Amino acid sequence: MNTLTKVLAGLLAISAFWLWWVIDDYDKLSKDYNTATAQLSQQVKINKDYQARITRLNQLDIRHSQELASAKNEINTLRDAVNSGSKRVYAKAECPAATKNSTESGSDETTARLNKAVEQDYLRLREMIVENEQQTLYLQNYINTECLAQ
Repeated sequence: MNTLTKVLAGLLAISAFWLWWVIDDYDKLSKDYNTATAQLSQQVKINKDYQARITRLNQLDIRHSQELASAKNEINTLRDAVNSGSKRVYAKAECPAATKNSTESGSDETTARLNKAVEQDYLRLREMIVENEQQTLYLQNYINTECLAQ
């Protein structure tokens, strides 16, 4: 064999090895690319799901916050009306029949009414009940929306 043939054979062998190496790298990079693309698609899907969940929770929060604010405004309006005297808080009660004294009959008759401290306690309790009801409804809706819907 002459020298040129040996050099060409060597170059051909080196070129074949280099081509095999490039193709192998291409296959590895192609697999990595496909894996990364699949992971990206999966992450995009997860992000869209999170966005939808966040939107649902935000709407749920807004709805319950508005309902709670409305209920508190109603209680504050009632509290102001009671304080101004335009409305009263009455208690349903039964009093034992008083013995009638003919000389004093009807002298001290007034309607039964709660004192101011009890009225304020009643309004505070009513406000706490409304808050607890709204919090319970919110948590029930949260569980139905987020935990049971999946």
